[in-house]
Amino acid sequence: MDRRRKDKQARRTTSYAAAATAPCCSDEASSIEWEFISMSEQEEDLIYRMYQLVGDRWGLIAGRIPGRKAEEIERFWIMRHGDVYAERRRQHQKQQMRSERSS
Repeated sequence: MDRRRKDKQARRTTSYAAAATAPCCSDEASSIEWEFISMSEQEEDLIYRMYQLVGDRWGLIAGRIPGRKAEEIERFWIMRHGDVYAERRRQHQKQQMRSERSS
């Protein structure tokens, strides 16, 4: 029994060490690289109302909006309400206003 514990502990420490020294090779995009998600007014309204009811249970909210994933809803919410994205939101709104004026 004691030998099994030692073997298990040795495997754990070597896997942690390998993970710590391994270069990051994740395919996930950094939040800085996120693109703005366009939602219809109805979708936005539903997200706001559902958030007030159930909080940040994105899977539950996404279940009410056909064609949207929980990650997409969460990203939309963070980009709309996060302080980090305030400047990017302003720039995006300016670009939209410019494109509307030119058309």
